[in-house]
Amino acid sequence: MRSLSVPVALLISVTALGAQTQAPAKKSASPATPAAPTLRVGTMSELMVHLIYPTSDAIFYISSRTPTTDAEWATLQAQTLTLAESANLLMMPGRTRAGQWNRDARQMLDAAAAAFKAAKAKDTAAIEAVSDQLLESCTSCHKAYRPNYGKPKGR
Repeated sequence: MRSLSVPVALLISVTALGAQTQAPAKKSASPATPAAPTLRVGTMSELMVHLIYPTSDAIFYISSRTPTTDAEWATLQAQTLTLAESANLLMMPGRTRAGQWNRDARQMLDAAAAAFKAAKAKDTAAIEAVSDQLLESCTSCHKAYRPNYGKPKGR
């Protein structure tokens, strides 16, 4: 559980920074202050390894790693929320790419958001139900954007 705390803190910081750039301007008598630009901190590989892979595994392996305590359910909620917000990170300026990137990231967001809702309800069956949708989003994106994905190694 400790290994997830640093990525979650990073995600919260980046998401908060991203939200600042997307918040509507407040109406006031003084001129509006320009929003701070977002900042990419980690590489795509680091996002995958430290945020997306471990949190998506929580969904993929829910039937063999089913939470049994309130603390475990809380951890699963944090993991599914982190995964959903990671999808938002994939679509932020400076990370988004041409082609089907945003469609795949949106599919990941929808699956993870449904898993988060299900984790809050402690509904294992509902989490299992979105596993295929999540896998489809990952596979589609990796086929399109990860060189040699799915090809035998050594050839």
